Amino acid sequence: MSQRESMEYDVVIVGAGVAGLAAAIRLKQLAEEKGREIAVCVLEKGSEVGAHILSGAVIDPRAIDELLPNWRDLDSPLTVPVTDNLHWVLSKNRKFALPQFLMPPFMHNHGKYTASLGNVTRWLAGQAEALGVEIFPGFPASEVLFNEDGSVKGVATGDMGVARDGTHKPDYQPGMELHARYTFIAEGARGHLTKELTRIFDLRKDSGPQVFGIGIKELWDVPAEKHQPGRVIHTQGWPLDDAWGGGFLYHQANGQVALGFVVALDYKNPYLSPFEEFQRWKTHPAIRAEIEGGKRTSYGARAINEGGWQAIPQLAFPGGALIGCAAGFVNVPRIKGSHTAMKSAMLAAEAAFDAITADRQNDVLEAYEPAVRSSWIAEELKIVRNAQPAVSHWGGTVGTLFAGFDMWLNSLKIRTPWTLKLHADHSQIGRKEHYQPIDYPKPDGKLTFDRLGSVFVSNTNHEEDQPIHLTLKDASVPIKINLPLYDAPEQRYCPAGVYEIVDDGGSPRLQINAQNCVHCKTCDIKDPTQNINWVAPEGGGGPNYPNM
Repeated sequence: MSQRESMEYDVVIVGAGVAGLAAAIRLKQLAEEKGREIAVCVLEKGSEVGAHILSGAVIDPRAIDELLPNWRDLDSPLTVPVTDNLHWVLSKNRKFALPQFLMPPFMHNHGKYTASLGNVTRWLAGQAEALGVEIFPGFPASEVLFNEDGSVKGVATGDMGVARDGTHKPDYQPGMELHARYTFIAEGARGHLTKELTRIFDLRKDSGPQVFGIGIKELWDVPAEKHQPGRVIHTQGWPLDDAWGGGFLYHQANGQVALGFVVALDYKNPYLSPFEEFQRWKTHPAIRAEIEGGKRTSYGARAINEGGWQAIPQLAFPGGALIGCAAGFVNVPRIKGSHTAMKSAMLAAEAAFDAITADRQNDVLEAYEPAVRSSWIAEELKIVRNAQPAVSHWGGTVGTLFAGFDMWLNSLKIRTPWTLKLHADHSQIGRKEHYQPIDYPKPDGKLTFDRLGSVFVSNTNHEEDQPIHLTLKDASVPIKINLPLYDAPEQRYCPAGVYEIVDDGGSPRLQINAQNCVHCKTCDIKDPTQNINWVAPEGGGGPNYPNM
């Protein structure tokens, strides 16, 4: 084994999303205020900052206001305020506009902005680097390092130049070890290091399981006469009938519309395809009218935390902390999480800075979790804590009515005494004999598309001669269990066509097209036996989103 070099920092942050960058900025701000030096680095697995960032997004600037009060003077990409806020309930051919007065006040989008979250992270990276933060794109953290006492010592980046069979190619380079007083995990929803640390430190012993949705998104250039900057539309209802989710359509800057569809991953029908439901949703007359005559320019997908308050794990562990979507602070009814992710990161930074100032290291940041649980993050998430489990338990109609009633009471400071429980998504899928296959329409190549063509416009690329990063704990499970019991649902829940059942000399075999992977993590979440384990591929691999 080649000797790995090491570098020392005060804080190492895994992931250059909004949480990781907010933590880095806040640490440097505190150091500047106190007149001391603090060394901070951020690792990012994408080829550049923002390459793997995908969100709607309608952004609540509350956390940015706190972090960078003068952000409006810093050439921020938040330039398009919400001007029109609509919520449609869809049937197959019609829409019903839900009156705004029926929605709790916190659901309104006045004062919010529609923007590319990828561009927001690029902008935040510029602010962080101006403060002296070191950012290393193209270097995924592949391994957690531990001290002899079991505390986290830091992380190691993945080796480069390893062939699929494990041998070293001529361009082989061993990974780098990054040691830190504290390590922040900000790798987003269902990160592989988060999974490992959760298991080792039993971080979920006092919380429910995290649950997820899969968000699939496209960017469209639309004709000028159809573009209305700041127009925001959310939908529920059609085309889903035995699953829960909905669509979004945001008119952003530069004549672009961001549209997408989210399907909760606790769905039961193994024949359901979230990708195909999204394509079908676009054929609704009301949605078609918004984009017809335009051109699709980009595509992507990403898992979204949906568990809310009761799914937040223990946040701090010896030597580090979970921040942002690694922990899971998304407000599902508001369809927002960047502001809560950033706030959690700022609170973690403040706890770490105080500890470093006191000459501590590699211990538990005891101040972090109480700070989160007494912050406006907690206030916001407690109000909506029953919304997602309500629709999961009782379906779209009854669940929505209950969720609305519950949220109204809580928003009026009438605290409801109940908190509904969550169930892990993979445990909810049903056996194939209880369901009928779904006949999805063929794509027309203008409004609707197939998966492989969609992956092409995501600019996804992986070095083909490298170990497959979609690993199987037991290679026999896909054919012995998934295929006979569930008709191999991985063929349908993956939005990138990674998994195929192929004929291998008269016998079925699971083929993994890892080069197609857009790093959404759906397979890691939804696989019925939890047999698929997503790990980081070689640095720089995956999608290269322009402004998603």
